[in-house]
Amino acid sequence: MASEETRTKSSPPIRSSAITEPEGVTPPTRAWTTRLVVAGIVLTALNLRPAITSLGALLEEVRAGLGMSGSVAGLLTSVPPLCFAVFGVMAPRLARRFGPGAVVCAGMVAITAGLLIRPYAGNTAGFLAASALALMGIAVSNVLMPVIVKRWFPDRVGSMTGLYSMALALGTAAAAAVTVPMTDALGGNWQSGLAVWAALAGVAVLPWIALLRARRGENVSGAFGGAGAAGGAGKAVGTTAGAAVGAEPDGLRITRSRTAWALAVFFGLQATAAYITMGWMAQIFRDAGVPAGTAGLLLAVTMVMGVPLAFVIPRLATRLPHQGPIVVVLGVSGLAGYAGLYLAPAGGAWAWAVLLGVANCAFPLALTMVGMRARTGAGVAKLSAFAQSTGYLISIPGPLLVGVLYQHSGGWGLPIALMAGLMVPQIVVGVFAGRNRTVEDEAAA
Repeated sequence: MASEETRTKSSPPIRSSAITEPEGVTPPTRAWTTRLVVAGIVLTALNLRPAITSLGALLEEVRAGLGMSGSVAGLLTSVPPLCFAVFGVMAPRLARRFGPGAVVCAGMVAITAGLLIRPYAGNTAGFLAASALALMGIAVSNVLMPVIVKRWFPDRVGSMTGLYSMALALGTAAAAAVTVPMTDALGGNWQSGLAVWAALAGVAVLPWIALLRARRGENVSGAFGGAGAAGGAGKAVGTTAGAAVGAEPDGLRITRSRTAWALAVFFGLQATAAYITMGWMAQIFRDAGVPAGTAGLLLAVTMVMGVPLAFVIPRLATRLPHQGPIVVVLGVSGLAGYAGLYLAPAGGAWAWAVLLGVANCAFPLALTMVGMRARTGAGVAKLSAFAQSTGYLISIPGPLLVGVLYQHSGGWGLPIALMAGLMVPQIVVGVFAGRNRTVEDEAAA
């Protein structure tokens, strides 16, 4: 999803002293480091989803190669949201200690190592452990990339976040589309087809290493330094950490707000649908007789729908007093896509892929509503941390349950019925969360 995955809304306001470029750096050095930062942001975003969608494209081969049951495969597709919920909370504390740039660099190293190790782990436990290593790197990078964008581009947050989102969607779709053809070109070995994505992650390490070396040699911004150099950054990410683990900024008790709970459930249900789609949709098409390469392309179509709609939906949402109509349109698209998968998965495969891609754009809508349902910066940070952390926890059982139902029923009828059934409460809570009110007012009342 192309989009599942930026958290600009979750970053609290950062003091101007924390986001300006460093003093004492000459203009040529500043221009050089800025170009490196842009390269680092783009390359990092490209690597935040291939670990997930490349596995979805080759899940049948991985299951056969490791002797993996449907239930265990469901557990494997539940690992991403679990890692995002667990390891993402660690990111602010690590950034406060070592600096955001250093932690993102380490995250890219973890992704590289995890993707390189997991195909050759030799058993299911090793495969899961190596996948968790890669997902840990993704989790911390997910949280800290908006901090780096805010620090280095305070006057271009929107455009840089758009660039970051497009790169994330491109990486997601590319891994889904080319993993199977690339595997065939490498001799049909699924280990090689998965391991090759480690090369892209390895390239993403390079600009961060260069930036860290520049910091040491030329006193570059605290955005890449440790606790001593970070200054205001440490305070900023520390505030995020506090929100994530339950601090109460400005006395706001977020759990007293019904809108906050509705947003958390809405976020969790849309994340459930997204991870089920990334983990299982290609397999649904393959079981219906669609060739493996075409099934990967269909998954890529679903993912790439998030590129244009991630720009359109937030702008439309901010112009409406109530976002319920958008929630309904996205939900109906999802129900139509699931109905198509149930009745004629191969016959209308391209149409179902497009419809499910539209439905998956509930993610940017959820982030937009987070920003609209709070009046203060502290409220937005608190609401974002609560909605996302709670939502990722809610999303964990979904892909696992799909795998269990698939194994025990011997087909996709019950799993697809579950997916469609979850879309109904998603619409209900989304309409409730889209009402024109703020969490501050509800918590005070």
